[in-house]
Amino acid sequence: MKVQREIIQRLTQWSVSETRKPLIIMGVRQTGKTWVMREFGEEYFDYTAEFNFDRTKELAEIFDKTKDVKRILNDLALFSDVPLLPGKTLIIFDEIQECSGALNSLKYFQEDAPEYHLIAAGSLLGVSIRQKKMSVPVGKVEILKMRPISFKEFLQHADEKIFNFVEEISRIEPLPGIIFNRLKEEYRRYQVSGGMPESVVSLLGNTGMARVEDVLQNILNLYTLDFSKYADAVQITRINSIWNSLPSQLAKENSKFIYKVVKTGARAREYEDALLWLEEAGLVYRVYNVSKPGIPLSAYRDISAFKLYAFDCGILRRLSKLSPDIILSGHLGFTEFKGSLAENAILQSLEPQFDDQLYYWTSGNKAEIDFLLQTATQIIPAEVKSENRVSGKSLSVYHKKFAPEIRIRFSMNNLHQEKGLLSIPVFLADWSTKLIEMSD
Repeated sequence: MKVQREIIQRLTQWSVSETRKPLIIMGVRQTGKTWVMREFGEEYFDYTAEFNFDRTKELAEIFDKTKDVKRILNDLALFSDVPLLPGKTLIIFDEIQECSGALNSLKYFQEDAPEYHLIAAGSLLGVSIRQKKMSVPVGKVEILKMRPISFKEFLQHADEKIFNFVEEISRIEPLPGIIFNRLKEEYRRYQVSGGMPESVVSLLGNTGMARVEDVLQNILNLYTLDFSKYADAVQITRINSIWNSLPSQLAKENSKFIYKVVKTGARAREYEDALLWLEEAGLVYRVYNVSKPGIPLSAYRDISAFKLYAFDCGILRRLSKLSPDIILSGHLGFTEFKGSLAENAILQSLEPQFDDQLYYWTSGNKAEIDFLLQTATQIIPAEVKSENRVSGKSLSVYHKKFAPEIRIRFSMNNLHQEKGLLSIPVFLADWSTKLIEMSD
């Protein structure tokens, strides 16, 4: 089974742009970066020439001896079974973190050979750039972030008719019961698998839940090995401790990140590098508190107060040792952590729609708004509820204090809007910007 990824559309736009630059795809390990590059090359180019700097160490010598693009291309041709033709060949530099010279050469490809289509990617590239003090040619490359499979992408393969129905929504009104219930069912399945391609393919391919669990556990094991392989010796234990504390951090009534949850007596200065490592690896998102919901939100962030989320809800579920049956059955005993899982999944949906600019707001111990969303002209408060119960005063407190034009509540209630409150079912979070534009 092949899951079509929306990032292919972004790559297509890049390929025909008159101002195209070499492209670097950043993303977490196992999200399918190599697969996407190959798939894009196969579909849109006559040839695909892939150069893997981890598998073929000799490639580094090419970049050590010259910065001349023509010479580089001539030498690369010796390692390729296909011709390197401008406009017809997609050139792939994979595992580019293994060759700083190749990363630096992207500058010269942009300046001296812009007619070539070149995409680069690498494992833990963000970590490697800082640790190896590698130079990224700023202004000479484009960066594209690769994320796990979204629920929107998942739904397109799970139930294309329901997907098409959602895509054609043109006004804010309740969904028909049969559509709502089907979406709810598929969303629960997505919360089980998350967006890692192998786990999604296993779930949609009906290979059995045990296989999905094995896939996710294997990925978690790989990440743990990465901590040992790519982190400094002093940081390995700290990275592991922060990573394994994620479920308990999110399950707290106040989900603000607290270092003592990681380890008794832990201090920020001791763990900041470990936290930064996880961020650069793409494994966690840090969402800062803001003192005031003003534009731009970044001007009001409090760097000492933040919440930490996992990059994928399926990975978080498996890290938490939460059984798939609990989610699929809607077990009544699954209460506190259900909210945490829902909030993490909403974060995944909102983050790409709002360019990584997500924040949260608190008013002492009186209220907490899960997410503040910044558009071109306004700040929108968004609250997350895991099921139908939407009691709570936080949105009301915020509304009385700041009177926003629109407020959002994500829950398992149907789609509707009343007096500026836009109720969005959690399974429609991937369509948030579209629904906001439709709102009154």
